[in-house]
Amino acid sequence: MLHVLIDADNLSPRRLRPVLTVLAELDDPVEVIVSGRQSALDGSTWPEQARLLPQQGWQRADLALAEAYRPDTDPLVLVSGDGDFGLLASRHPGPVLVVSSAASGRLRDGATVIDPATEGDRPIRAWLRAVGVRLRD
Repeated sequence: MLHVLIDADNLSPRRLRPVLTVLAELDDPVEVIVSGRQSALDGSTWPEQARLLPQQGWQRADLALAEAYRPDTDPLVLVSGDGDFGLLASRHPGPVLVVSSAASGRLRDGATVIDPATEGDRPIRAWLRAVGVRLRD
């Protein structure tokens, strides 16, 4: 199963929309966990199965996502603009995709980094297919 962790506080809509579009086209099961300020959560339409974790305060969304994370060998997509998940990304036993505008070096270690605002959604689709996730044609 594909796991997706989204920090809604740290990503612009033009980076988030392509990810949500691709998630809507998956044939395989996906777990989506989204955390952030209520205003950030209200600013997007999330997949039906998404678990929303509203948070208030500095770093609270990051902590909620870190607590929700479960290590396994399944593919992991981290949608975050900051480096707070560097350790998680580098230690995840399966493949990791980071969706970010300017991911820190810690997030680049052992992960594929894509910026859909400049690259579009094709690299996301290619990565998902490469790790065995099926998309509807």
